[in-house]
Amino acid sequence: MCSVIVHYQEIALKGRNRPWFVERLVSNIRAVVEGFGGIKVRALMGRIELYQVSDEDWPELRHRLSRLPGIANFFRAVRTRCDFDAITDAVLGELAELEAGSFRVTAKRADKRFPWTSPQIERELGYRIKTARGWDVDLEQPELTVRVEILSEWAFCSMTKEPGVGGLPSGVSGRVACLLSGGIDSPVAAYRLIKRGCRVRLIHFHSYPILSHTSQDKVNEIAELLTRYQLETRLYCVAFGDIQRKVVLAIPPPLRVVIYRRLMLRIAEKIARASGSSALVTGEAVGQVASQTLENLAVIGSVTSLPVLRPLVGMDKDEIVSAARCLGTYKISIIPDEDCCTLFTPKHPATKARSVQVEAAETGLPVDELVEEAARNAVWRDIRFPTSSVR
Repeated sequence: MCSVIVHYQEIALKGRNRPWFVERLVSNIRAVVEGFGGIKVRALMGRIELYQVSDEDWPELRHRLSRLPGIANFFRAVRTRCDFDAITDAVLGELAELEAGSFRVTAKRADKRFPWTSPQIERELGYRIKTARGWDVDLEQPELTVRVEILSEWAFCSMTKEPGVGGLPSGVSGRVACLLSGGIDSPVAAYRLIKRGCRVRLIHFHSYPILSHTSQDKVNEIAELLTRYQLETRLYCVAFGDIQRKVVLAIPPPLRVVIYRRLMLRIAEKIARASGSSALVTGEAVGQVASQTLENLAVIGSVTSLPVLRPLVGMDKDEIVSAARCLGTYKISIIPDEDCCTLFTPKHPATKARSVQVEAAETGLPVDELVEEAARNAVWRDIRFPTSSVR
């Protein structure tokens, strides 16, 4: 059995609100370790400890912690008494089966009552390691870094450090609703809000049964992947094919895409308000497609009184693709499918739509009726992680 020490970074800057942020992160970690068995979680001085972690639990636990927002880094550690000889014995015991050409020691003394300063710990422990193993000391680019953290009751020793995703714990920043197309962009947009501590509801517009069920299958898979980051997700699926048919009959071709998007935002707003969400999120980036010019974005966004957050607005496609690969959604997003964005799309959509022109065109549609019916008939499912035992 060993301990895992979790460090946070941005949370530490929250002043008087920090205990609440730490409590939420502890709660999320407890949810992540559900099903492992005996792992316990507690907050310590400026860090969080998971203890009673077995060797067989570590690979899966490492994978889960690496995805959890709010964690800056974490590492497996040996817990020992706050006594320098005990710390030395613990470190040398861990180094017994390791080989390294060079090393350094990094010490943090969280409890200043410990009689040795951090530089003193580093020098003396480094001397004892060099004497015992004969390795060279390299403070710039060592092959191995020995980490020691001194707290009030215990000291922790580690030889490795794992990166976290950073950000804020999921759930501390309220709820938002993200329009999820199943393409490359919108999952990245959703993730960026998850990382800022938002609980993201997902809203997918589909044209089934006019088109195949593939887009819904993809979105379900993406939603399950995103749930590994935010732990719980509600996914709404909205039938949009019949609405598109009505738009085709009443609206000139150049304006159809803009009006599709305006209707989607209206429907998403109604769902968002019903679910307690405070903002809408889209994967739009300026100039990426015809509907995403500044003029069109302004006309589309004007239909809702909720804030419309566009976290990718200044990114280019290569940057978004790179982010999707890191997130793990890229391979799902590029699966060929037919979504509502490809249905009844004109060859030459308007790139500089004007509000007066669009609003006049919409008078030929029963907008309120279409929005009310689509929102009322939306189908939703809740997804949670982990959903089953680890083993």
